[in-house]
Amino acid sequence: MDPDRVVKEMVERNCNFIFNPPHASHFGGVWERLIRTVRQVFSGLLLEHGSRLTSDTLSTLFHEVASVVNNRPLCVTQLEDPTSCEPLTPNHLLTLKPEPIFPPPGTFQKEDQYSRKRWRRVQYLVEQFWTRWKKEYLPTLQPRRKWFHQKDAVQPGMVVLLIEDGAPRGTWRMARVEKTYPGGDGLIRSVQLRVSTSVKTTKGLPKVQTSFIDRPIHKLVLLHLKDTE
Repeated sequence: MDPDRVVKEMVERNCNFIFNPPHASHFGGVWERLIRTVRQVFSGLLLEHGSRLTSDTLSTLFHEVASVVNNRPLCVTQLEDPTSCEPLTPNHLLTLKPEPIFPPPGTFQKEDQYSRKRWRRVQYLVEQFWTRWKKEYLPTLQPRRKWFHQKDAVQPGMVVLLIEDGAPRGTWRMARVEKTYPGGDGLIRSVQLRVSTSVKTTKGLPKVQTSFIDRPIHKLVLLHLKDTE
């Protein structure tokens, strides 16, 4: 790499690199917190199953894990469409492709770690990473503190992320708040959501179907406000 050429290209595009000082990882709180969750889950996974991995399978595992982490939702792309809740992910920016990256078809179980097919061993480990990392990552989006102050309640029009156990790998289900159900004290503890699911017609073509479900607010993560702010 030619550093002078890189600097010249970046200057022409009005790009400026700002680096954190050495030994100051706390300067990057947002991404360092994400790195910590990945490292914690990955360390436990390798401690338990690392002896069965070769250099090739370990490299494949790293790429699969990167795809899972970079498939997390950042924000919603089309707020004006009430039926569209397609999130923007880092994979969209990295691959420049609108289609999500789906995992291989099939189910992978614990017995696959002893299979002769090394790709099945890797896929089983990726499934384990997805299950464990999602439980570590979601609480970072929904911080829980002592309720000394009342916060703004969930309102109709807001876009939320559903917390669902057993969701397929890389699946982040989005929904839009349609109605709120305040309690006797005026606080909202459950809401009605509009969700969109893709179903196949008789001709085998995909069709988007809208349905309404009720969920408690502790199973939701606010992703975007109803306003453009």
